[in-house]
Amino acid sequence: MTKLAVVAVGGNALIKDDKNVTVESQMQALRETSVHLVDMVEAGWNLAIGHGNGPQVGFVLRRSEIAAKEGMHEVPLDVCGADTQGAIGYEFQQALYNEFRMRKVNRKVASVVTQMLVDKDDPAFKNPTKPIGGFMDEAEAKRRAAELGWSVVEDAGRGWRRVVASPLPKEIVEFDAVKTLVDAGQVVITVGGGGIPVVDRGDGELQGAAAVIDKDFASSLLAQSLGADLFLIATAVEKVAINFGKPDQKWLDKLTLAEAKAYLEEGKHFAKGSMAPKIQAIVRYLENGGKQALITNPESVGRALKGETGTWIVP
Repeated sequence: MTKLAVVAVGGNALIKDDKNVTVESQMQALRETSVHLVDMVEAGWNLAIGHGNGPQVGFVLRRSEIAAKEGMHEVPLDVCGADTQGAIGYEFQQALYNEFRMRKVNRKVASVVTQMLVDKDDPAFKNPTKPIGGFMDEAEAKRRAAELGWSVVEDAGRGWRRVVASPLPKEIVEFDAVKTLVDAGQVVITVGGGGIPVVDRGDGELQGAAAVIDKDFASSLLAQSLGADLFLIATAVEKVAINFGKPDQKWLDKLTLAEAKAYLEEGKHFAKGSMAPKIQAIVRYLENGGKQALITNPESVGRALKGETGTWIVP
């Protein structure tokens, strides 16, 4: 029986460094990542793939800001998320299609532009912390705050920026469509960038929200909802470490759920903006019936699945 893995692909699978940010560079990076994902398919896994989109949303916003100076309308944040889901989905589809074709693997790939329901009363909306868009001077920032209701902050002397909330994902709106495709054996790209955040206005009608959802939390919810056999976070490091960068740094081969929670509670091992949300996402998956999780970099996935590297986290 085919096993199902939900794979959360980090930003390094799309943008390797600051010098390789063009669409062509991103497509080349995805071609390299797709080699390792197709290895998983050939090893008997079916895949549902989530991905980040932070830099890409930033590019859309920046283009929008520049175009606005010539009289064009600006693009709302939720629509930026939809734009990048479609673009990255296309790039992923093509990369996987070509890799399947080269290896004569008969598999299909589909992307689902995915809305993610969040609670309109989530505390994050009262404390927005995620910076988006370009820098502004104080006068422009305060004008936009007054006219558009933006939350703005001064950023370490570099200028002012807009900040938005990062609420927790509650429900994948298009889940039935995703599950139908997964059950049919298709590789599905979904919950891109954490999903497009939407709220219930109170009458069952959905409305886009100016927010950013953590893609690892979204992929965790996807893995829980699908009953995935494996939740794999493909990121920039081969293994997870405690005391990272210190003399007593220790690489971790395997963690239990209880050990992972204990390290999180200590609050000193996993950085809030990078590894902590990944471990938290895995904890959520395992606490809700998940079987096993793995953190490693894309090029090490094959070896990690054989138990040769990576950090495994189990109930």
